[in-house]
Amino acid sequence: MEIICITDKPNLKEVAAEFFHSRWGVPKHLYIESMEDSINTKMPYPRWYVMMDEDKIIGGFGLIENDFMNTDECSFLPWVCAVYIDKEYRGQSLGAKMLAHATQQASKLGLEQIYLNTDHIGYYEQYGWEYEGDFLHQNGDMCRVYSHKAT
Repeated sequence: MEIICITDKPNLKEVAAEFFHSRWGVPKHLYIESMEDSINTKMPYPRWYVMMDEDKIIGGFGLIENDFMNTDECSFLPWVCAVYIDKEYRGQSLGAKMLAHATQQASKLGLEQIYLNTDHIGYYEQYGWEYEGDFLHQNGDMCRVYSHKAT
């Protein structure tokens, strides 16, 4: 399995946007816009990554400025978002591999800390993510926020 940055392979943008849209329900055009920004910026984020099994996307994540968090409540930067591994590939530690890749890439991009929000309890802690607290999401719900040092 290989993790590829869309910035390095912009030809994957459309299929990657469809992958994330179909898993998370966020409008495809928002993924495309963010991926285009990642291709064209010299800033450390946004960045989008896909995990490939030969020529098939089986997972991925993004590194973005804000993952739909209420910025009055929670002003952490940047965010790991849209972390996903297709069900038939789960149980092979691929999620752990992607999370490690996220912290490594953040360090290479000059970042010190990254954040994510989730409703999973116990998963991220086993990979060194620290619980920061519950914060207000833009949808009005409270969600768990975790942090990890870039490594």
